[in-house]
Amino acid sequence: MTRQKIGVIGGGQLAWMTAIAAKQLGLELTVQAASPDEPAVRSADHLIYGKVTDAIATAKLAKNCQVITFENEFVDLGALQALSDDSGDRILFLPSLATLAVSVDKLKQRQHFKHHHIPTPDFYNVESESELLAAAQHLGYPLILKARRHGYDGKGTWVIEDESKLRSAWDSMHRAPAIAETFIPFERELAVMVARSESGETTIYPVVETLQIDQVCRRTIAPARIDQNIAKKVKVIAQQIVETLDAIGVFGIELFLTATGELSVNEIAPRTHNSGHYTIEGCRTSQFEQLLRVVSGMPLGTVEMVAPVVVMVNLLGFEQANCDSPEYALKLKAIANFDNTYLHWYGKAQSTVGRKLAHVTILADTYEQAIDTGDRLENIWYGK
Repeated sequence: MTRQKIGVIGGGQLAWMTAIAAKQLGLELTVQAASPDEPAVRSADHLIYGKVTDAIATAKLAKNCQVITFENEFVDLGALQALSDDSGDRILFLPSLATLAVSVDKLKQRQHFKHHHIPTPDFYNVESESELLAAAQHLGYPLILKARRHGYDGKGTWVIEDESKLRSAWDSMHRAPAIAETFIPFERELAVMVARSESGETTIYPVVETLQIDQVCRRTIAPARIDQNIAKKVKVIAQQIVETLDAIGVFGIELFLTATGELSVNEIAPRTHNSGHYTIEGCRTSQFEQLLRVVSGMPLGTVEMVAPVVVMVNLLGFEQANCDSPEYALKLKAIANFDNTYLHWYGKAQSTVGRKLAHVTILADTYEQAIDTGDRLENIWYGK
């Protein structure tokens, strides 16, 4: 029996695109949004207002839904567990809270990977200054320092070259629990979306290449420009991750690829992911439809690409400004006129540097065509 009433904690652009997919599937979507300004508010069937950490709002959400999934991982796991335990009818969270407990904490992710022999950088737990300095002594410089929770788009992550910068970064994160890990001299950054249902059925999307600037994804290139043996290894790793986590939902997995062909898992996201946005027009089943298929109990959809090459370009904020300015309107009009491109404007009110405001998907016959179109789009948006 298909679950018709779906809840989503979080009201950003991922929930907005999920709400659009829900309408296409005939499902009823209720979103827990922090404010009326969030993107998903204009597309959801029903709204519950409250921050993602607001368990009282989530209790209201649960009364209106048969299953609850997540737009982001900044939830209060303890509060959700208490809510589930106190509920007369146990609340169904997908992914489960047990899966989230591992996937939202970078230390627990690394420990899980190491335990299951999944390739990942060497790491050390950091909760004190002595542990910080000991980790640096073991790893050497450069190294990576990451907050265990609440990091995204480069926030909460530092590339450290010396002890002075190490101490400064540790202080800037208010000495929150962190991990220090080996710096991987990667040649490419890869990503893959994987869906797994309650029955254990798994579908893995094409492996993609992500291009980052200041640790924020600027482009996704599908399929990745890599040897097919590497792509097969990535998919084996992705399958191993979701099976060992008993993960149910849609997951974004990021990896490093070195010049010698070695793979290392960077991190996983227990939700739809920026690297999977290309699937809306680029694959038979988008990541958002696939998530809804999983949580509603429908069969998984096929994930073949519909064009030889698909490139997704993120349009990021480059200034502090109102998004309804005439300048932005002119840029968007010009971008919307490109052939074989699809513009998704998230409807955010304010632009800040690096904020994700929109993305454009490009369908092409060759990498050269897609990348050239991406270059021209970026010249319009960011200036030459």
